[in-house]
Amino acid sequence: MVSPAKLPGVPAFIVPDVAVFTGSAATIGSIYLLFKVAEAGAFALHRQLGRLCWAPISMIPERSMSRRLPLITLLLFLPLWLAASYGVRYVLMEDAQWVGVCAEQAQVWQCQARSVMGLMIHFRVIAWTALGLALLAQLLPARAGWRLAVLALVFAIPALVLYSASIAVFAVVLAGLRLVRRSS
Repeated sequence: MVSPAKLPGVPAFIVPDVAVFTGSAATIGSIYLLFKVAEAGAFALHRQLGRLCWAPISMIPERSMSRRLPLITLLLFLPLWLAASYGVRYVLMEDAQWVGVCAEQAQVWQCQARSVMGLMIHFRVIAWTALGLALLAQLLPARAGWRLAVLALVFAIPALVLYSASIAVFAVVLAGLRLVRRSS
């Protein structure tokens, strides 16, 4: 057991408990730090002036967490959405297996989804939706415009991948410009 006095910045009522678990081969030698809060209230480890400190969650600036979290989430989500769009394109729309199956059995749900996607691609529904949302996002203030720009990107990325790039590129640019614009 490590005493709280040895750790800088730790309140006296947070007691770090270092335990070594020996059991299966996967956990032998693993060290777990269990922080037990003796009094009510939640504490978190955060960076202050270049070093890690303990502070009550109410004292951590909400702004730094809440402003960056949506951006980080968006930056993690968009590449996954792009990969899923390419998956739909190459696995469902262009795969020769589905062409043969759908020619014989048009009532299979995958063939129905492929048919609907084909119509949406042909009439450029996804691209026009993305462009409309991106234009509307330019007009809405603050958070509403930002969220609508994210929604426009959600529609624009599949439109880029699914053969409607001529319209979708404008939606991506407008949505991107709205995402980086500072709200007044």
